[in-house]
Amino acid sequence: MTSLVEKAQLLGTLHVPGKPLILVNVWDAITARTVASVPGVKALATASHSISATHDVADGGGLGLEAALNSAKLIIDAVDLPVTVDFEKGYGLDTSEVQSSVAKLLDVGAAGFNIEDSPGSISDGQFEVQEAASRIAASRKATELVGVPAVINARVDSFLANGDWSEARTRANSYLDAGADVIFMFGLDNEEKVERAVREIEGKVSVIAGPRSVPLKRLAELGVCRVSFGGRPLGLTLSHLKDAASSLTALAEYPSELGFDY
Repeated sequence: MTSLVEKAQLLGTLHVPGKPLILVNVWDAITARTVASVPGVKALATASHSISATHDVADGGGLGLEAALNSAKLIIDAVDLPVTVDFEKGYGLDTSEVQSSVAKLLDVGAAGFNIEDSPGSISDGQFEVQEAASRIAASRKATELVGVPAVINARVDSFLANGDWSEARTRANSYLDAGADVIFMFGLDNEEKVERAVREIEGKVSVIAGPRSVPLKRLAELGVCRVSFGGRPLGLTLSHLKDAASSLTALAEYPSELGFDY
């Protein structure tokens, strides 16, 4: 598969409520190739938190547009699967800059991307609803001008930030109206919240998961269309590396993973 249009179209079809697309987040070429080699993996997702950590900068814009694009291209070029990119706030102070940045992201081959609605950390508040929706509309305009039906996964932070379900629902539906394909809502940490989101949001719902989240099979039963893990796969990798370092320095047995062929 070489056409970006084909990859974007495929990525869109993989978002099926009740049969969620599982995206194990990657952060460089080797993690991309490793995850892509696993049978059943149909697409990849980057994680800005992990990529920022490998560059030793803070998540939330510390990477800068050029470094973000270079990191995305490195991952995209390493595999033949569709790649959706965690594009943070869209790397633009206004809608014009967001549109330009998204066009550049498509130029390096992204089949989809996340857009956040918090200008800083979640605790610092969010863009006004209309401004956030306008940034998504600018992103959609960029995809239309380029001619690539990239999947826009619009993140809603308000439920996690302040527990205001009414505002979260309003934002979610506004973002869908502005051109988002999927709503990525933070804070859906139990079955009741997930079920309510799927029921009341007028479009597809994606979630981020971890060891204390609703089980994957149950998320599928509730109608979620996409599950990702953010920076947690990097944490998993570092945990295994730390354990191996501890074992080796203690003159213990060689971990069998030292023979992993990458």
